[in-house]
Amino acid sequence: MPEIQHRTISELVAQNYVHASVLYHFGVKFYNYQGNTLKEVCLKHGLSLSAVVKGLESVDETVVKNELQLVTYPIDLVLEYLTHTHHLFVKKRLPYIAQLIDGLEEVNFRYKSLSSDLKQVFPLFVEDFIHHIYEEEDTLFSYIRMLTQFLAGESTGSRLYYLMERNAIREFALEHEVHENEMEGLKKITNGFKYCDEADLHIKVLFDELARFEADLLTHARIEDEILFPKALHLERQVKFKFFEIIKQN
Repeated sequence: MPEIQHRTISELVAQNYVHASVLYHFGVKFYNYQGNTLKEVCLKHGLSLSAVVKGLESVDETVVKNELQLVTYPIDLVLEYLTHTHHLFVKKRLPYIAQLIDGLEEVNFRYKSLSSDLKQVFPLFVEDFIHHIYEEEDTLFSYIRMLTQFLAGESTGSRLYYLMERNAIREFALEHEVHENEMEGLKKITNGFKYCDEADLHIKVLFDELARFEADLLTHARIEDEILFPKALHLERQVKFKFFEIIKQN
């Protein structure tokens, strides 16, 4: 701790751009304190220096995420995982990116027009993104939960029987392909999140965060494509077989 507390915020963020997001979640906008030391910022905001240092050090550790584990999870837990990820996107990741964009004031002349464009485009992206994930939860996720409840004997399935005619999993999967990369528009105006050597630290942090967010969205989509949809298709076939058996008995 003796060394890190005397390093400037600018040095810490330049070392690892993700440090900026850690500071943000402690209530510190890094670009307002680039010349201050970490100790000075913690004192100014009444933060525990040891807690902030621990947070900064945690992102420097290599963490391997084993998404293959999800393959072994029952479908209701996969849904919980995906819903929790939606929550993190909406409540943490998007507000962080929004404040980075909102805080873009004095930037290298190459990025002045981009700064203005992002302030107009990003809110529209957020609106569309939130609409999409809530629609997904209200339709696809809700439908899958109805399938599991019917197989578990927790519902008669009368409503489900009619829903299955228009909410087939294959239809949801086709619709999902349309939204595979929702950040295409942002990639175009930011040159694929690539910046020049003369770019301000603020731009570098922003572009890095946008690239990380895109990577997380693609991972999220892959989990849905490769884990959720196959499990849901199997579940749907089980439900159809159960309906067939009920009809035969009547």
